[in-house]
Parts: sequence; C-alpha cells; structure tokens
Amino acid sequence: MQQVLQACEAPVRAALERAHEVSLEDALLLDTARGAGLRALCAVADALRAAQVGDVATYVVNRNVNFTNVCVKACRFCAFSRTQRSEEGYFLDLEEIVRRVVEARDLGATEVCIQAGLAPGMDPALYANICRAVKKAAPEIHIHAFSPEEIKYGAGLAKVPIAAFVEELRDAGLGSLPGTSAEILDDALRAKIAPGRIRAAEWIEVIQSAHRVGLPTTSTMMYGHVESSEHRMRHLALLRSLQKETGGFTEFVPLSFIAEEAPMFKRSLVKELRAGPPADEVARVHALARLMLGATFRNVQVSWVKEGVERSIELLSCGANDLGGTLINESISTSAGSRHGQRLSPATLRRAIRSAGRVPAQRDTRYRTLHTFEGDGATDPADPLDAVPADGDALGSYAQLTRDPRFRFVRDAAR
Repeated sequence: MQQVLQACEAPVRAALERAHEVSLEDALLLDTARGAGLRALCAVADALRAAQVGDVATYVVNRNVNFTNVCVKACRFCAFSRTQRSEEGYFLDLEEIVRRVVEARDLGATEVCIQAGLAPGMDPALYANICRAVKKAAPEIHIHAFSPEEIKYGAGLAKVPIAAFVEELRDAGLGSLPGTSAEILDDALRAKIAPGRIRAAEWIEVIQSAHRVGLPTTSTMMYGHVESSEHRMRHLALLRSLQKETGGFTEFVPLSFIAEEAPMFKRSLVKELRAGPPADEVARVHALARLMLGATFRNVQVSWVKEGVERSIELLSCGANDLGGTLINESISTSAGSRHGQRLSPATLRRAIRSAGRVPAQRDTRYRTLHTFEGDGATDPADPLDAVPADGDALGSYAQLTRDPRFRFVRDAAR
C-alpha cells in the first residue's frame, strides 16, 4: 500500500493517509485523482472495504414489478414513462402484480421491488392494496417498494401527511423503501433535469419518516449529467449526515446516467449535458462513496444494469461489496438504452463475484446473509432461476408490456 501511495501526488497522498471518513474538502480533492492517484484512491477504498465488511460480496434474488409506466411528470432523464394518451401506456391490475410476485417467489426470490409512474386518476388506496394483496399471496416475500416520489404522490392523493401515509403502508406489509428519486439532492440542479420533481427537502422528509417507523431505505445518486464534483460530494455528505441521524439506510447505490434514450439528451433539452460518466469517474465515485460513507454505511452497491458485468467486477475492487439483485424484469435503465440486460441469474452473479477474488453470498433486503457459497462453485446448489432460458422475454419484458392489449392504460383502471 505504501508503494501505491508514494506513486501519487503529495496532496492526494496526504488526503488518502487521512482517509477513514473523509471531509468534504478532502473528497473534492480526491475527486481530481487521475492515473496513479486514482489507483491509490481505489486501493485505499478497497482496503477500507475489507476492514469494514470483509471479503464476502453479496447479491439478492429479487424481481422488479413496475406496475405502470404512465406518469403525470415528465422528467427529462426518464425514457420509461409515457403519457396517459400514449399507445404504449400500460397499467397492471392487482391480479397480474400478484401473479408476478408469486412467480418470483417460486423462482427463489426473497424480495420484490415495486415502483411505477404516477398515473393520473389513481386511487390513493392502491399502494396499500398492493401490499396487502402481495402479503396475502406470498407472506414470506419482502416488499421493497414505492420511491419517495410515489410516497409524496400517494400522500397528496390521500390528503394525509407523509408520515401517516408511510405508517399506513408499513402496517399493510411494506418492508422497506427504495431511495430512488434522489438524483442529486440540489434543487437548482433538479430544476434543470426534472422540473416539478420532488424537492430535496421532501425527499429527506419521506426518508426520515420511513426510518422513524422502522422502515429501512436504500440511498442513491444519479451522476454523469450536468452535476459538478461539488454536487456529488455534497450529496454524499448529506446522506452521511442523515445516516448519522437515523441509521436507516441499508446501502448506497451510485447510478450512472444512461443518456441514449433520455429525452434531455435526444432532444438537447439541457445545456452542457454529458452523455454519462467516463470510466475513471465511475471508479472515483464508488471509491469515494466507501471513504465518505464507509463508517456509517456498510454497503456500497454496484449497479450491473448500469455498468455491465465486466465493469462491475472491476468496481468490486474500488470499495464496493454488493452486486445488487437478479432483478428479473429491469425496465428503467433498459428503456433508457442500457444494453446489459434486464436480469441476471444467481449463478452469473456468483461467477462475477468469484472472478473478483471475493466470496459470494446471497443476502436478504436487510443484508442478512442467507447462504455463503464457499469454493469454486462446483458444489453450488441449483437455483430455479438458473434454469429459465436466457431469452430476455422469457419472463416478460418492458417492450412486451407496452404492446400487450390486456394491460393498456385506461384512466379508470388506476382506481
């Protein structure tokens, strides 16, 4: 390690030698690291990861259920949503949502991640009804559902405070919330990429409300668009401050901006927009997440949907310790132009983890270990999901849903 540190510039070396829970000032300095400095940054982050969480790298077997793509918002980075008049708008009824959950459970999933657009005319009771229906059909499944944007929308429809709405969902069976809708928690920047989106203070209110009633959440940051280094590091510092207050975050997930199909990229809606982050920036963000958050967040997750498997393997040496989930039906990044697939099998995730020199383990949503897979994989038990054909449409896809007349959005169907 000393040899690696000696090879980089003195200011970067000095900041790394202070690294444990780095200050905002040091983080801004380290975000300039290139070449030998970047290699040293990743090495220090990797060493801190090993000290904090060991050499096990985890994954969860889960399924995404995006029950509608119809949305009253028009976020400039979102290629998933459709208007209520679009011929590609869909809305899954409770029966189909439950069918997908039960199918996922039978394929070995322990979690369903349920998120969707904000459809006009929605019954505010729908969110709780989804939880009750899922828990009735598959009581053992963990429901990880409803972004802060959805929570705000549902509470507004119900005309109740956010805290009361979150508590109702918890009582209906909700187990945790995804910390999406965060992007960058800076309102001036948010106004550029998503006018009308949930404000930073409202996102924080939802997260704090969930943590207060015992619902953990993830946390995210979408980067590689118009944000600066200071935006990124202040976002991380804010998450760290929230975690010290509530202790309710299970993980941090950096999300690279996928530009290809994003409206603000295709239609040049935002000045000085980048087409996603370069590889060295992705490495710095993951490494700095470990250095800034590691003392309070044990888990830094790589999004294989954003980065691809090969790149994700490399990022496991930059401070990360988790590869996320099997997903089964990933729609958001896929619709934005990601070409890394909509699902991975558990065996594929384990092979990736082993190729990074780490020990794979299946976890649940709260990062409790379900099974650790020692050895080279020759004795790994068979997973039901591994037997599903690799065809991307074998378990359904976003493209199929947008063409399926059974689920065509009709305003009354949202009630």
